[in-house]
Amino acid sequence: MHKLNVKEKYYNMLKQGTKIIELRLFDDKRKKINIGDVIEFSNNSNIEDTFLAQVVKLHRADNFEVLCHKIDCHNAGFDTNQELMKVLEEFYSLERQKELGVVGIEIKKID
Repeated sequence: MHKLNVKEKYYNMLKQGTKIIELRLFDDKRKKINIGDVIEFSNNSNIEDTFLAQVVKLHRADNFEVLCHKIDCHNAGFDTNQELMKVLEEFYSLERQKELGVVGIEIKKID
């Protein structure tokens, strides 16, 4: 099982099902994730707060700008691609995106 720690705001959106795609750099940890795998998500502010989800699709791209045109920004928890890109730039530098690539991990919560 994979484990992902998520900032509280985005964790709550994932847990409630209003966000079904978690966006990350395609680093060594994410390269091990496959469709059908289970991920335990934990709340960054309270690691005891967790839920399980199954990976239903992986969206790959060279950078988040390209990825944002492949997915519906609402599924990533944002109203517009511009809003999504602004937040992603706070987390991930363009250099790291170019170096590693990016992935959108589409999930379905396991009840």
